[in-house]
Amino acid sequence: MIYLDHNATSPMRPQVLEAMLPFFTERAGNPSSVHGMGRAARQGLDEARRRVAALLEVHDSQVIFTSGGTEANNMAIFGYAARCRFRGHLITSAVEHPSVLHVCERLERYGMAVTRVGVDRHGGVCPGDVRAALRADTILVSIMHANNETGVMQPVEEIGRICRTAAIPLHTDAVQTVGKRPIRFDALNVALLSLSAHKWGGPKGVGALVVEKSFAFDPLLVGGGQERGRRSGTENVPGIVGCGMAALLAQESIPEENRRLHHVQHHLEQRIQEAIPDCLVFGQQADERLPTTTALGIAGVHGETVVMNLDLEGFAVSSGSACGSGRSQPSHVPAAMGIPPELASSMVRVSLGWNTTQEDVERFVISFVRVIRRLQTFDSPAPQETTTVLESSRQSV
Repeated sequence: MIYLDHNATSPMRPQVLEAMLPFFTERAGNPSSVHGMGRAARQGLDEARRRVAALLEVHDSQVIFTSGGTEANNMAIFGYAARCRFRGHLITSAVEHPSVLHVCERLERYGMAVTRVGVDRHGGVCPGDVRAALRADTILVSIMHANNETGVMQPVEEIGRICRTAAIPLHTDAVQTVGKRPIRFDALNVALLSLSAHKWGGPKGVGALVVEKSFAFDPLLVGGGQERGRRSGTENVPGIVGCGMAALLAQESIPEENRRLHHVQHHLEQRIQEAIPDCLVFGQQADERLPTTTALGIAGVHGETVVMNLDLEGFAVSSGSACGSGRSQPSHVPAAMGIPPELASSMVRVSLGWNTTQEDVERFVISFVRVIRRLQTFDSPAPQETTTVLESSRQSV
């Protein structure tokens, strides 16, 4: 199986597993215990925190470990809303991850107001739209760093400057960017940043919320007061150690990996569009897009059908966010970009990662083209219907 679904989860790097193993056995103590095994666990926890902090160029006290990106997003948004006694107004975008959008929906049920700014046809948020949405009672803005389905980067730094001028904190869901590109927390002008280890070669079930030094919010979990009282519960030490090792490896390899994957992505998209001229890449004309993410759309086929056919040919890709699997409707992301439903439902996401090779992509292109041609032969729409969808989609994409 050739794995091209790194945005859903990235296979764990061997060095990460090796670093974690002792914390299941001889260093398996509770890090809050004062005996030798507890101190050994605490040592591993502290070292991992320093490594994650170094990746983002922050002090280690700013890193709060969580169970992953979803908890980090909930902690940031719901925790700060609780601090504000569930009063006021929030701003987010129409293309956020469900763990942001759904917590905003929950806060609306609590009586808070939420504005969801739209995106342009390339999937980008306009900073001016965020500025225009600010109100006297706005307490928080949450805009993702890069979209998990299209890879389109958002102008977080500029939005952050707008928010700082208005003295309103900005949270960014950076789950798809941390560990994949150089990030300096302070340069983003954010107060809160979410990350998840399993997107860049670390283990599942561990992430972090990185917080501006003086920023305060109410904890979601209370109890023993772990993580400086900001997230109670015995820490997942093996997972956190793995997160730290993944951070260390990423810090060493990001520049070279970005150059390599930019080349691989360009080759992938060029080869496919040469073979299938009607194939569109969602967000391809955006100002900036991750080199790890390619979202393909072809009128007349269904994305999940393509994914299943590719699975039979030995390739793992997805039809969008893994967090939205099983849905019967197209993703909210292409819909927000103005992409027609017929084309949105054809989306296939190919996401590259640390173990993706040029040979993997070459083999994928051959199989992808073969699958699409086979499906178009057996289930092709009326010619005028296809033409209408394509003309409309090209204007949108």
